[in-house]
Amino acid sequence: MNEPSRKRARGRTLDLPGRLVALAILSLSFLLTSCGEHKQARVNVPPPPSEQDTPTTAEAASKTAAPAQPAVDALPIPANAKPLSVETGLASWYGAPYHNRRGSNGELYDMNAMTAAHRTLPLGSIVRVTNVKSGHSVLVRITDRGPFVEGRILDLSQAAAKKVDVWQAGVASVRIEVLRTPSPLEGGRWAVQIGAFEKEPAADKLANHLSRRYQTAKVQCFSSPVGDWWVRVRVQDDDRKRAEEVARNTQTPQGSIFLVRLD
Repeated sequence: MNEPSRKRARGRTLDLPGRLVALAILSLSFLLTSCGEHKQARVNVPPPPSEQDTPTTAEAASKTAAPAQPAVDALPIPANAKPLSVETGLASWYGAPYHNRRGSNGELYDMNAMTAAHRTLPLGSIVRVTNVKSGHSVLVRITDRGPFVEGRILDLSQAAAKKVDVWQAGVASVRIEVLRTPSPLEGGRWAVQIGAFEKEPAADKLANHLSRRYQTAKVQCFSSPVGDWWVRVRVQDDDRKRAEEVARNTQTPQGSIFLVRLD
């Protein structure tokens, strides 16, 4: 076929049967396209979570925390249980700066739980704390070390402080009755903690001095969540008599010296 004939073939009009076939093909193509779009529109997309379903920062942190401990009030301790020891003195409390930070027992501190910090009672001890003035009492579990303030014997969690009228007062006289301990009151592992220092150089200077003086001891310098600095001396074998000797023979122009049980 010559070139003019090819042009005429491409441009000629289709007869009736050809038009019917083309129309059928066009209709089928449209139908298939419509079906495909209809299937895509029916894909199930889950709705966005509501604010109530979205975990808060505290809830998210709790999922990575240590396993939850039993509520202190649920422990089988008789109301007339005879205390293993009794101590009276000033109690304070600690809250937000330490919330969700690791405590001395390895758990994340929860200021809304019934816990407390004590310098020398075995970690995990259950004690009854009674406000001497109001008579209100609460059972708490010892999970941390402190208070590191002269003249105070106990640091309550914020929730426990509210129960015994210490929260608003800040400091109050309390009676501590030790009801249960996971290990004997005597024995244990001991260290010396010194502070607080406002500036790191002062803490470093004392730490270096103690490292040279007690070469078998491990001396650490660290900061607290509120920005002050501390020095901790772990004597050989964490022996109590050695720790008492360090505490007795150490002097510092700033800060205080405390004997601390590690376990």
